[in-house]
Amino acid sequence: MSEAGGAGRARAAVARLSEAVGERRRRLGTAMGEARRQRRLLLVVVCVALLLDNMLYMVIVPIIPDYIAAMRGGGDAAGPFAPAGGNESGGGGGNRSLLRPPYPPAAGGNEDVQIGVLFASKAMLQLLVNPLSGTLIDRVGYEAPLLAGLAVMFLSTATFAFAENYATLFAARSLQGLGSAFADTAGIALIADRYAEEPARSRALGTALACISFGSLAAPPFGGVLYEFAGKRVPFLVLACVCLLDGLLLLALAPPCAAGARANMPVGTPIHRLMVDPYIAVVAGALATCNIPLAFLEPTIANWMKESMGASEWEVGLTWLPAFFPHVLGVYVTVRLAAAYPHLQWFYGALGMAIIGASSCLVPACRNFGQVIVPLCGICFGIALVDTALLPTLAFLVDVRHVSVYGSVYAIADISYSVAYALGPIVAGQIVHTMGFAQLNLGMGLANVLYAPVLLFLKNVCQMKPSHSERNILLEEGPKGLYDTIKMEERKGVGKTLRPAGEMEENGMDSYRRDLTGVSEEDSSDYEYS
Repeated sequence: MSEAGGAGRARAAVARLSEAVGERRRRLGTAMGEARRQRRLLLVVVCVALLLDNMLYMVIVPIIPDYIAAMRGGGDAAGPFAPAGGNESGGGGGNRSLLRPPYPPAAGGNEDVQIGVLFASKAMLQLLVNPLSGTLIDRVGYEAPLLAGLAVMFLSTATFAFAENYATLFAARSLQGLGSAFADTAGIALIADRYAEEPARSRALGTALACISFGSLAAPPFGGVLYEFAGKRVPFLVLACVCLLDGLLLLALAPPCAAGARANMPVGTPIHRLMVDPYIAVVAGALATCNIPLAFLEPTIANWMKESMGASEWEVGLTWLPAFFPHVLGVYVTVRLAAAYPHLQWFYGALGMAIIGASSCLVPACRNFGQVIVPLCGICFGIALVDTALLPTLAFLVDVRHVSVYGSVYAIADISYSVAYALGPIVAGQIVHTMGFAQLNLGMGLANVLYAPVLLFLKNVCQMKPSHSERNILLEEGPKGLYDTIKMEERKGVGKTLRPAGEMEENGMDSYRRDLTGVSEEDSSDYEYS
C-alpha cells in the first residue's frame, strides 16, 4: 500500500510539474508574440520619425532660392510666401513681416553660399551632438532618446511654421539637427536591436531607408504645392501634427518609466574604440562618400536648372520625385540579394558607388527636365545599394567584434551622413561659384569611383565568427527576467543563421570554455576567421 501511495504521489507531482512547465511555455509564447507585435509597431514609429526628419529637411528645397532672394530685398519672390488668399495691395505689404530683417548679402552676391549655410546648419549641429547622443543611447536605452528627439523635432517644426526672419529660420534648422541626432540614431539602433536575426534585420532597415527616401524625395513637391496654394505655415503644421502623434504612439508603446529593463543590458563599446575599428571606418567612409552627390546637388541644382534650361518652379520641385522609385527598387533588390548571397554585401556597396559615380558625371550633360531625371535616378539607386548593404554590416561588425549595443555605431553612421550634409552645401556653393557646376559633378563622380575598390577590405567580414558578447554570457548564466528569457529563446531559434555552417560543432567546446571562464569587455571585441 505504501509503495502504491508513493507511486501515486510521484505521478501527481510529475503531472503538476508538467502542467507548470506547460503554463510557463504558454506564457512565454504569449509574451514572445506580444514582443514581436511590439517591435513591428516600434518599426512603424521609427519609420515615421525618419520620414518626418527628412521631409522637414527637404521641404524648402524648391523655394529656398526665392526665400533667400526675398530676404536680401528682392521684389519678385513674394508669390510662394504670401498667405493663402492674402492681400497683396500696398506694394506686397502682406509679406513684410515674414521677410524682415533682410538677409545681409554675401561678398560677390554668391547666392549658392547663402543657401549652403542654411542647409548645412542642421547637419553641423547634428555632427557635433552625435558623439554624445550615441554614448547616451548606449547607457539609457533606445526609446527615451527617440522620444526626446521627436519632442525636439516637434518644437523645430513649429518654429519653422512661425519663423519671420532668417535668424529664426536658422535657429529652427539647427534645432532640427539636435532632434535628429537623437531620433535618427536611436531609431536605427532600436531596429538593429529588436531585429537581431537576418534577413529580418536587413528587411527592417530597408523599410526604414525607403521611408527616408520617400521623405527626402516627396518633400519638395509637397512643400512647393502647399506653399503655392495654402501658404507658408500649412506644410510645417501638418508635419508637426504627425510628429506629435508619432511621439504619443511611442509613449504608449515604451514609456520612459519602463526603461529599467536596460539594467540587464551590458555597457556598449565606447564610440572612440568603434571609430578606430578599420572595418567600421571603411563603412563610415563609404556612407559619407556615396551621400556627397546628393548633399552637394540639393542646394545647387535648382539654380543650375533655372540658368541652364530655364526650368520652372514646378519642374525644380518635381526633379527629385521620380528618383524615389529607383531608390525603393534598389532597397528591394539589395535585401533580396543579401538574403540569397550574404557574403557579397561588400560587392553590392561597391557596385552602388560605381553607379553613383557614373550618374554624377552625366548630370552636367543634361539639357532639359526629362534628361536630368535619369542621372538623378541613377544616383538614388546607387545610394540605396550602398546604404542597404552597409547599414546591416555595421550591426554585424558590432555583433562579431564588440558588444551588441548599437547606439554608438549608428551614431558613427549618422556622423558620416552629417559630414556630407554639413560640408557639402557650403563647399558645393564655393565650387560652383569658382569652378562651375560641371567640375563639381565630375569631382563627386570620381571620388565615388575611386572609393569603390576600398570596399574589397570588407570581403572577409562574413567569415568572421560571432563572438560571445557580455550579454550573451549573462543569458547563458540563466535568464533573470522575462526580457532575457525571450531573447534567449529567440537566440536559440536564430543561432544557426549567425554562424556559418559547420562552425557550431567545430568550435562549440572552445566557446563553452570561454563562457565558463568569463570574457571581459576587451575580449568581446576579438574575432577569428573560419
